[in-house]
Formats: sequence, C-alpha cells, structure tokens
Amino acid sequence: MTFVVLENCIRCKYMDCVDVCPVDCFHEGPNFLVIDPEECIDCTLCEPECPAEAIVAEDDIPPGQEQFLELNEELSREWPVILSSKPPPDDAAEWDGVPDKLQYLER
Repeated sequence: MTFVVLENCIRCKYMDCVDVCPVDCFHEGPNFLVIDPEECIDCTLCEPECPAEAIVAEDDIPPGQEQFLELNEELSREWPVILSSKPPPDDAAEWDGVPDKLQYLER
C-alpha cells in the first residue's frame, strides 16, 4: 500500500510531510507535491503532518479523488525528489479547503 497526495495540496503545498519521510518519496511540482508509490514504505508518518489533510492511505481515498493515485504515480516519474521542506506559498491558507482545484494543477 502507498499513501497518496490529494487535490487539497494543489496551491497549498505545505511541506511538513517532506521532513518526516524516511525514504524521500516526495516529488515537487510547481504547486503540488506527489508521493512515489514505488518508494513509499507505508510508514504513516506523513499523513498526520499535513496541515491541509491532503495525504491519505491508498485504501482511504475519498470518492471523487481516485484519479490522484494514478496522478501521484505519473508525476513522481517526471518531477524531482524533494529532500527538505520549503515555505508554503504566501496564499496557501486561502487555498486550503477550496474545492475543484485540479484545474489549477501546474505540471
């Protein structure tokens, strides 16, 4: 099993999860993070660290967010690994909880 970064991370991109990951499975895009499912060891450390509650176990993906499992896998092959956290965008709090953010995903 793997953990998955969901839609609420888009434009929030808090990185608290990056610092606790023991296997460096997070990859960074312009306004979103993803988890490499091949590297994730299901340690559960990242999930409680996400202030936007945008990380869940693969088995707990909410209805309507299923495409994010494939999106994490795809983008983790394209985007670079991130090894340490950076500050979130200045407007991250304004985007936390906004619905239908997939349209804002920058590749």
